[in-house]
Amino acid sequence: MGVLPGHEKAGVIEFFRSIPLRILQTVQAVCCDLWEAYTEAVREEIPSAHILAGRFHVARHYRDAADQLRKQELQRLKKELSKAEYQKLNGRFRAFRKNAKDLNKDERKILRGFFEHSASAKQAYVLREQLTAIFDMNISRKQAQSKILHWIQQVQKSGLHCFEDFIRLLQNWWEEITNFFTHRENSGFVEGFNNKVKILKQRCYDIFNLKHLFQHIFLDLCCYRLFAATPRYA
Repeated sequence: MGVLPGHEKAGVIEFFRSIPLRILQTVQAVCCDLWEAYTEAVREEIPSAHILAGRFHVARHYRDAADQLRKQELQRLKKELSKAEYQKLNGRFRAFRKNAKDLNKDERKILRGFFEHSASAKQAYVLREQLTAIFDMNISRKQAQSKILHWIQQVQKSGLHCFEDFIRLLQNWWEEITNFFTHRENSGFVEGFNNKVKILKQRCYDIFNLKHLFQHIFLDLCCYRLFAATPRYA
């Protein structure tokens, strides 16, 4: 694991060049977020590797697009509905952001009530779920490209504008995003690790010694597992 001081291309190239060439040449795929400094560094230093856009980052963009429409619709409904009617929509934030397969009975009821007042929010939710389903499929890259193009056509026919920025993102990063279906690698571990470190930094805001910070990271991430593997004595 390497921790770089910034997001500049030069820093990434320097990191790659610190890796022995015999190891670097074995890299088949690199999963990263949609940042040109990263992708350019990979193309220059590991030209044989496929570049994959991290699924987490792709999903964040289209899920945020649907969520932005939800916010706009709730602002509209707050003005149009009575206070009592609007209060019935409590819990729509959590329900809307969950995948359909993970909704419980009460959450499905809340969403149905919300969608009765907002057909566009229902469209955005359905389209979001359809795209997630494509990424969940065990299909080839060519098949995925065909399905995503069909999804874009559905969005355009729907009349919704919330996904326009995301569709431009798809067009600009088409190769990197659809490369996921060739290698199916993702940056889930890195994103989870980053979130844990961010929480740890909030808990340890007065730690200025880098060595001590890494000790805390090790304790949080590894010691419970190590302790559980150690025999306990009375």
